[in-house]
Amino acid sequence: MTPPRANSAAARDAAYALHPYTDLRTHIETGPMVISRGQGVRVWDDAGKEYIDAIAGLWCASLGFSNERLVAAAAKQMRTLPFYHSFAAKSHEPMIDLAEMLIARAPVPMSRAFFANSGSEANDTAIKMVWYFNNALGRPKKKKIIGRIKGYHGITVASGSLTGLAANHRSFDIPLPGFVHTMTPHHYHNAEAGESEEAFATRCAEELEKLILAEDPETVAAMWAEPVMGAGGVIVPPRTYFEKIQAVLKKYDVLLVADEVICGFWRTANYWGTQTFGMQPDILTCAKALSASFLPISAVLVSDRIFQALADESHAIGTFGHGYTYSGHPVPAAVAVETLKIYDETDIGSHVRTVGPYLQAALRRRFSGHELVGEVRGIGLIAALELVADKATRTNFDPGLKIGARAAKLLEANGVIGRAMVNDTLAFSPPLIITEAEIDEMLDGYARALDELAAQLRREKLAVVR
Repeated sequence: MTPPRANSAAARDAAYALHPYTDLRTHIETGPMVISRGQGVRVWDDAGKEYIDAIAGLWCASLGFSNERLVAAAAKQMRTLPFYHSFAAKSHEPMIDLAEMLIARAPVPMSRAFFANSGSEANDTAIKMVWYFNNALGRPKKKKIIGRIKGYHGITVASGSLTGLAANHRSFDIPLPGFVHTMTPHHYHNAEAGESEEAFATRCAEELEKLILAEDPETVAAMWAEPVMGAGGVIVPPRTYFEKIQAVLKKYDVLLVADEVICGFWRTANYWGTQTFGMQPDILTCAKALSASFLPISAVLVSDRIFQALADESHAIGTFGHGYTYSGHPVPAAVAVETLKIYDETDIGSHVRTVGPYLQAALRRRFSGHELVGEVRGIGLIAALELVADKATRTNFDPGLKIGARAAKLLEANGVIGRAMVNDTLAFSPPLIITEAEIDEMLDGYARALDELAAQLRREKLAVVR
C-alpha cells in the first residue's frame, strides 16, 4: 500500500487518529481505508471503490447502511428532546417504550431493562450487578466470574477480563483477579479422535464442573456465554452443550449471563440466539442490532430474582450507584424503538430464515473442498471459513504469517470487506437485508480472493493440500 497523500483524509487520519484493533506503528505508514458512504449492503471508499460489507461493519449494521425510517426517527427525536438523563428517577418516552418492548420480546421472563452505550458497557454493568446481587443476598464471597477461552464480551477492564482472547489481555495487565476461563466448545479443534458432538459437550460440562469445584462453588457467581462465539471465530456450540452446561450451573447456583450483543435480533434465525440453543439466562446483554447500529445503545435485561435483590440493596443504601450520562439517551432509544418496529413490520425473521440457509449451503458447497479451508461453520446469517496450513491434520498457519490479514486484503481488492480473526478465520455476518443475489456476489469475491491466496501460498510453499 502506498503511503497516504499529503493533506488527504487518509494522511490526516494517520497523523491525528488513534484506532482500535490496529497496528498503530504500521498505520502511520499505510493509513486507513476511508469509507465515504453506504447504501444497502454496500459501502464506498473515498476513491469511489464499491464493496459489499460481509461483516455488516462489526456484526452490527443489521438493516444495512441506509434506512430513511431510522434517519427520520433520529431527526424527530432531536427536535423534540435531544437529550435527557435517567438518573434520580428521571425518564422520557423513548426509553420507557424501548424498555417495555425489550421485556415483551425477551426470550425468557425478564423484569427490567437497564441501558448503556455499548456491548462492553452492558457486560461491565452486568458484572457489577452480579456482585451487587450477591452482596444483597449476604454472599460476599460469591463473586468469581467464568468466561470461556476465545469468548468475547468487551474491552473495559472488567469485560476485557471476562473476554478470553490473548490480544485483549497482553500488555493491559488483565484479567483482573476473580475472572477464570473454561474451555472453548469447538469440536473441530478440541474434540478427541472419534468423539461425537454430544460426548464432547459432556466433556465441556465436566471441565466446567471441575473448574467450579477447584475455585470453590461458594465463590463462583456467574458464567458468561455468547450463543455463538463471535470474535473468537464464529464457534457454534456442539449439540447438547448448553443443556449440559446449564445443569452444572444450576447445581452450584451459578448465574448464566447470555451475551446477545452479536447474536440478538435475528442473527441466528431466531429473535435471540438464546432461543436457538435453548439457553435460560438470568441476565441478557444486547447492543449492535438493537439500533441497527445507527446510534450507540445497549441494554441489560435482568430477571425478577435479580431485580428484587438490586431493589432491596439500593433501598438499604439509598441509591443504585451505577449509571452513565447517556443511559437511555432519547435519540438512540428512539432509533432503537423504530428498529424493533422495522424488524416486526418487515418480518425480517422470515427473510433470515430464507437467506440464512442459502448462505450456509452455498458456503459449504463452494468452499468445503477448497485447498485452504479447514472448516466451514455457522448458523443463520453468521458463518466462518477457517483457513489451515494442512487440512488433514487441521493444523493452522503460523500466526506470524498473518494469512488471515492477507486474505482480508485480497477480499478488499475483490470488492468485499471481510474480517480476519483468530486462527485465520474469515467471518461472515452480512446485513440481515442481504438478498440471495448479493450473497452470490459476495461469495464470488471470496472465491477469487481465496484462489489468489492459494496460488500465492503454493508459490511460497506454505500450505499442504491433502
